[in-house]
Amino acid sequence: MAIKRTTKVDSGFSMSSMTDIVFLLLIFFLVTSTLVNPNALKLLLPKSTGQVSAKATVSVSIKHWHDTETFSYHINGSQSAVPFSQVENELIELLQNEEDPTFSIYADETVPIKEVVQVMNIAKRNHYKVIMATSPE
Repeated sequence: MAIKRTTKVDSGFSMSSMTDIVFLLLIFFLVTSTLVNPNALKLLLPKSTGQVSAKATVSVSIKHWHDTETFSYHINGSQSAVPFSQVENELIELLQNEEDPTFSIYADETVPIKEVVQVMNIAKRNHYKVIMATSPE
């Protein structure tokens, strides 16, 4: 007595679930790669061999805009610029609870020393320590 099957075994493989997984991984890596450095300003820092062991909690970046010959000030790497008249107030607010208030200055290589000294004067008036950021040689 021969018993016959009424259904055939399908030997094919469905790739739809595999493509769903690859698509989800692609989305995951695209989203996480944009979060790696969201507030980075493109600055060409001057070169130096000296290293400082102090750790600054706040940073002030000075960006030189060559097309308009203006300067913008950014606190803690923020994309939105702060007018120079408000830089001191922002620093006071951020450093008021610090035991040893220290901030670092990230000045573009083309920024005149006059602009950097203005920020250093803010530190002197408020008795803050200043670290000048440089890139290693």
